Amino acid sequence: MNLQHFTAPDGARLAYRDEGEGLPVLCLAGLTRAGTDFDFLAPHLPGLRLIRADYRGRGGSEWTGAATYTVPQEAKDALDLLDHLGIEQAAIIGTSRGGLIAMMLAATAHDRLLGICFNDIGPVIERAGLEKIFDYVGRNPAAKTMDDLVARMPRTMPGFANVPDGRWRAFAERLYAETENGLQIRYDPELRTSFLAAFEGPEVDLWPLFDACAGLPLALIRGANSDLLSPASAAEMRRRRPDMVFAEVPDRAHVPFLDEPESLAAIRNWLELMR
Repeated sequence: MNLQHFTAPDGARLAYRDEGEGLPVLCLAGLTRAGTDFDFLAPHLPGLRLIRADYRGRGGSEWTGAATYTVPQEAKDALDLLDHLGIEQAAIIGTSRGGLIAMMLAATAHDRLLGICFNDIGPVIERAGLEKIFDYVGRNPAAKTMDDLVARMPRTMPGFANVPDGRWRAFAERLYAETENGLQIRYDPELRTSFLAAFEGPEVDLWPLFDACAGLPLALIRGANSDLLSPASAAEMRRRRPDMVFAEVPDRAHVPFLDEPESLAAIRNWLELMR
């Protein structure tokens, strides 16, 4: 699916993919990722209007600087994209940072949402998981070739097992570009500055944002080996929302690819709540 673009109110040129017809589902990716993060899921969801956004500074979107790479700005961009497409309400599948953006929208634009599916994210983000992100965000990998990187991934991605053949390469190619100077990240390195500002800042209680999801059909997918979303946090989310669809995906850490049987069953059950 070819990228399309629209211009945000501040003049930034932002990219997205829009395919299919039916229930509009906005896919919001993780911190360093783009709409291609949902390539593994998309073939399993026919009969939907699947909209995949590239955050500013990532994918095919314009680089606009560290100060703009924030959850509030990205939440506003998501609304601007829906406005551009003439969509009054959409469901959201939010992977990691995308789930934080979804919670922000639930608190600030509740009437625009039909439901939220959280992929391995909740109101409490474990420090150990954040420290791993700190190690790599904004930096090119040590591996010099795609072959080298792919060979390393089963070791450098602990918590993942029984990964489909060819998946590590397909995953790596969505994250890095192979150049004459080695592998390069596919996003603005200034994202590191923005991440560090949040990483080193005061802790923020995000439970009010989760509670703002009241009235929306919810789903939660957790990687069984996740170091970002703890079992205790997932249990508390389920206690507060006992109606929430829940799946724990074996052999996955942060984050599931979303085409696992457990992930697909949860997403389909959640979608049925909105049809």
